[in-house]
Amino acid sequence: MKKLVFLILPLLLLNACKVDPEISVEKNTGITEVIPTGWPAPKYTFSVNTLSEARFKLGRELFYDPILSLDNTISCGSCHQQATAFAHADHKFSHGIHDLLGKRNAPALFNLNWLPAFMHDGGINHIEVQPLGPITNPIEMAESMPNVMTKVKASAKYKSLYREAWGTDSMTSQGLFRAMAQFMGTMVSYNSKYDRYKRGETGATLSEQELRGYNLFLSKCNACHTEPLFSDYAYRSNGLSPDPYLQDSGRAHITSQASDRYKFKTPSLRNIAITQPYMHDGRYSTLQACLNHYTDNVKNQINLDPLLTPSGLALTADEKSDLIAFLYTLTDYQFITDEKFAEPHH
Repeated sequence: MKKLVFLILPLLLLNACKVDPEISVEKNTGITEVIPTGWPAPKYTFSVNTLSEARFKLGRELFYDPILSLDNTISCGSCHQQATAFAHADHKFSHGIHDLLGKRNAPALFNLNWLPAFMHDGGINHIEVQPLGPITNPIEMAESMPNVMTKVKASAKYKSLYREAWGTDSMTSQGLFRAMAQFMGTMVSYNSKYDRYKRGETGATLSEQELRGYNLFLSKCNACHTEPLFSDYAYRSNGLSPDPYLQDSGRAHITSQASDRYKFKTPSLRNIAITQPYMHDGRYSTLQACLNHYTDNVKNQINLDPLLTPSGLALTADEKSDLIAFLYTLTDYQFITDEKFAEPHH
């Protein structure tokens, strides 16, 4: 299994006066950890990496700063855009420096504290080192951590932000990565129409079609896309024919185990209506196409998940429409418009 070394990270932006989006905070408490009622305990908490507004702000600056890339053109926010729940709008693959294309669809980012591992294949197992993958990937950001640290340490802006965040002028990779973990880890999506309905909020009702879709979801989909996170985060082969160009072995790329071949992490269905295209390789552009795969195109590939069969799921055209109507209730408009997660104004 590949090992990732705990290295360093930094950043630079133009030295200019800036007006940032106001960070919404509770009185006298600053940025706070959110664990919605009824949710399981998160895998990562801020018990060691204590939350603060200054650390959150440093992490947000780093997330949106292209200086993390070799040619200073690509930031985390380039491939993870808030309007699409931090997915890459209408792009099959992530786009890197020099217009290079990645080999997988950039996943949406939210509820990351509940993930046991990151990337489609689980190749990174801790939120505090997750950015290291794309930063050092030769077809994404293609940067080295020593270079990143050199650039950040040369930035008057980051010297100031780091001092405010950590009370010292001695920048470390851990301080930078932990600041990014505060920004990414507080991206909690839990205010969709579905959530309001489940909480019994006044006026939060589902239509008859949405309710039919919800019941279909519970009987057909919930085993893998388990409420309330809408994923079990297990690795599964869902019957997709491997792309002959990509030759992507999935989880086996990390474990070198034949039993993991063509298995990918189950994605969350939260915000699914706005995170197209779908699947690890972005091959489907609509939810209808995804459902058609599960009813008509499941291939008897090696390691096909036992919950699936080549005969596919039994869903009528009307049932597919109902299921899609329910999936639309999982869009969290509050999350995708929350100014505290927006790119800082310059």
